[in-house]
Amino acid sequence: MRTITLSRVLPSLLLPAILPAQGTAADYRRADSLAARYRGLAIDIAETPRWISPTRFWYRKSVPGGNAFVLVDATARTKAPAFDHARIAAALSHDTVRYTAATLPFSEFRYDGDSAITFAVDSMLWRCRLAAPTCATTGRVPRTSAPGIGGPRAPDIHDSLPDEGPSPEALEADEEVRRLFQPPVRNGQTADAPHRSPDGSREAAVRQHNVYVRTLGPSAPGPWEPLSFDGRDIAPYSAASLRWSPDGTRLVAWRVTPGDRRLVKYVLSSPADQLQPRDTARVYEKPGDVRDLREPVLFDVRTKQAIVIDRALFPNPYSITQPVWRADSRAVSFEYNERGHQVYRILEADAATGAVHVVLEEQSKTFIYYNTTNEGLSSGKRFRYDVNDGRDVIWMSERDGWNHLYLMDGTTGAVKQQITSGPWVVRHVQRVDTVARQIWFAGNGRNAGEDPYLLHHYRVNFDGTGLVDFTPAAGNHSVTWSDDRAYYVDQYSQVDKAPVSELRRTVDQSLVMTLEQGDLTALLKAGWRAPEVFVAKARDGVTDIWGVVYRPSTFDPRKRYPVIENIYAGPQGSFVPKSFSVQSGMRTLAELGFIVVQIDGLGTSNRSKAFHDVAFRNLADAGFPDRIRWHQAYAARAPWYDITRVGIYGTSAGGQNALGGLLFHPSFYTVAFSAAGCHDNRMDKMWWNEQWMGWPIGPHYAASSNTEHAARLQGKLLLVVGEYDTNVDPASTMQVVNALITANKTFDLLVIPNAGHTSGGPYGDRKRNDFFVHHLLGVEPPDRNAVSVGGEARANRR
Repeated sequence: MRTITLSRVLPSLLLPAILPAQGTAADYRRADSLAARYRGLAIDIAETPRWISPTRFWYRKSVPGGNAFVLVDATARTKAPAFDHARIAAALSHDTVRYTAATLPFSEFRYDGDSAITFAVDSMLWRCRLAAPTCATTGRVPRTSAPGIGGPRAPDIHDSLPDEGPSPEALEADEEVRRLFQPPVRNGQTADAPHRSPDGSREAAVRQHNVYVRTLGPSAPGPWEPLSFDGRDIAPYSAASLRWSPDGTRLVAWRVTPGDRRLVKYVLSSPADQLQPRDTARVYEKPGDVRDLREPVLFDVRTKQAIVIDRALFPNPYSITQPVWRADSRAVSFEYNERGHQVYRILEADAATGAVHVVLEEQSKTFIYYNTTNEGLSSGKRFRYDVNDGRDVIWMSERDGWNHLYLMDGTTGAVKQQITSGPWVVRHVQRVDTVARQIWFAGNGRNAGEDPYLLHHYRVNFDGTGLVDFTPAAGNHSVTWSDDRAYYVDQYSQVDKAPVSELRRTVDQSLVMTLEQGDLTALLKAGWRAPEVFVAKARDGVTDIWGVVYRPSTFDPRKRYPVIENIYAGPQGSFVPKSFSVQSGMRTLAELGFIVVQIDGLGTSNRSKAFHDVAFRNLADAGFPDRIRWHQAYAARAPWYDITRVGIYGTSAGGQNALGGLLFHPSFYTVAFSAAGCHDNRMDKMWWNEQWMGWPIGPHYAASSNTEHAARLQGKLLLVVGEYDTNVDPASTMQVVNALITANKTFDLLVIPNAGHTSGGPYGDRKRNDFFVHHLLGVEPPDRNAVSVGGEARANRR
C-alpha cells in the first residue's frame, strides 16, 4: 500500500480556507480607486501631432504630474518646449486657480505667427504673447472654431483611452439615414435653396413638388418654368438631389416615392423641465419596411424635356446614391445597392438618351458590406475613386475572398489590375494620387508573425507594384503625414507594449528621430499589469481566434477565478483592443476578483470574407463555438481559470449576444448582464439588421431571436434598457421581458428613466458588478443603502 504524508496533502486540502476571499469591501474600494491610482503614471506618451508647416509640428505628451507641449523641427531634427509652460501657467493663474507648467488648462492651441498662441479655456478664447507672456481673453469660442483651439479638453491619452473598441452607439450610428434625410450644404447653399448653373446664367429649384428652372437676367430673374409635371405630394422631386451638368445644359434629380413612415413612440417618464411625462416619436425603419423609392430623372434644360432613364438595371433598390455628373457632361453616374445587399452596381446613364449601362458590379451569395470604409470606425468595405473622368475606377472588393483594391475599366467593368492581393485586408484608403498613380492606405494581416488585426500603413502603385510598408514595426499604428507627405509621425503600441512615437522620412522610411518612448516604470511599481494576448483555434481547428485577458492586480495563481466575457459580436467590425491603455472597464471589473476577457470570434469583420460570412442570416451564432473553444484552451493551461463559473456582459448587439449566451449555450454561460439589446432583429433598425440578416424577412430572423427562445432561459439574467433609446427600440427588451414572464422565468430588470442607448452609466456599471459578485462569487455586495447616523454609507462588514 502506498502511503501519503499529511504534509503533502494538507496545503491543497486547506487552500480554499486559508486564501483571502474575493469580492470583498477592500476589492470594491480598490476597484473604485483604480483610475486615480494609475492616473499620470505612464509618462512620455505622445498624443496625435499637429503639423503647422511642411517641416514643423507640435504634440502634447504625458509628464510627471500632467502634460507638456513639444515643438519639433523635422529639418533641424530638434524638439523643444512649444512655449514657456511655467510663464504661461503663471500668466493664467489667479486668486482662485493656480496652474503649473504641467497642469495647463488646455490640450489644444494654435500658433499666431511666432509671437503668440491662442487656445480655449471654459468656452473662452485666450491669446498669450510668448516673448513676455501676458494672456487675455479675446471672446467666446465660436460654435465652429479653428482647428486646435475649440471644443472640450481632450482626455489624457495615457489615462483614459478606450480599450474596449468603439462604443455601440458609434458603431451602430445610423449614418445612412443621416445622409439621406439631412439636406447637404453645397457651395454655401442648403439643398432647398435654388441651385445655380455652373455659368451662373440659370438656377433650378423644386417648387410645388416639381423641378423648375429660370434665367438669371442682369436686373431681375425670369419666370420659373417647369421641367417636370409628374411630381406630386405623394411622389415629389428631391431638392437635395438636384445636380447641374458641368456644361449647364442638363439637370438630374431624384423623384421620390415615399416608403413606410414607421414611428417608434416614447414616453419620457421624468423630464427635467416638467413634472408630467412627455411623449415623443421618431421615424424608424425596421427590417421589411417599404423604403423610399428614388428614381433619377434627366432633364434637357434647352428643350425643357425630361429624358427617361430605364430602371431595368436598378429595379429593387435598397438605396441609390446621389447622382454625379461626368466632367465632360456625357453621362451621370450613381450607385445601386439592391435590397438584400447581394448585388451592388455602379451605373451610368447617358445624358442624351437616358440609356443605362453597368460600369461595374459586385455579387455575393451572402452579403456585400456596403457602408463606406471609414478611418475613424472599423466599419465599411465600399470605396470608389474615379480616374480619368470615370474611364478607370479604383474599387474595393472582396471578390477573391479578402478585402482588396482593384483598378477597373470604367467602360467595360473588367478588372484591369488587381492592385493588392494576398491573405490580408485593406482597411481604408487615405489618398489616391492620380498624378503619381499611387494609393496610400491602411491594412491589416499582411505582416507575418504578429496579431493579424494590427493596423499598418502602406503605399502601392496603380499597377500593383512598389508596395511600401511605412510602419514595419510590430504594433497597431496611427500615422500623421505632413501636408506635402515628405515626413510622417508613426505612433504605435500594443495592449501589452508601451506606445512609441517616431518621425520618419517618406522617401525611404528612414528614422529622423524617436520622439517618445512610453515609460511605464511608475505604473508597474503601482501594481498595474498589462492584459495578456491569447490565441486559440476556432471551431474549424485551423483559424486563429484572438483575445485578451485581464487579471486583478491582486492576482494569486493559487486561487480559482470566475471568468467574465465582455462581448460585442456585431459583424460591422472587430472589437478586441489592440492599442495600449492604462485603464478600462474590464480592468476595473477584474479587480473585484474576476478574470475578464474579450474575444473576436468568427462572424466579425477585418479578416477573410469566409470568416465574416459566418454571421450571414445567423446573428445568434455570435462566434460562440469559437469563444467557448478559446475559453477551454486557456483553461487547459491555467488551472486558476474557472470555466465552471462564466459570466457574460454586453450592450446593444452585445446585449443581444449576452442574453444569447444563456439561451443558446447554457451549459457554459451561467450569468449575463444584457443592456439595450436588439433581441429580435425584426425589431431593430433596418440598415444594420438587413445588412447581416438579409431581405426578405424569413424564418432565419426568428431562429436568431432571443424573444422567440426566451423560454429556454437558464442561469441568472439582468436586463437593462433606457426608456428613450433611439438607437434600439426599447420594445425589443420589453418583448423579451414579456416572453420571460409568460414562460414563468426569473430574472432582473433595470429600466432607466430618460436614458438613451446605454448600459446604465456608472449606476449600470455598479449594478453589473454587484450582479456578478453575487452570482459568480457567492458574496453579498456592499449595502449602499445602509447609512450611519451621520448620513455616510457604512462599510460592508464581512
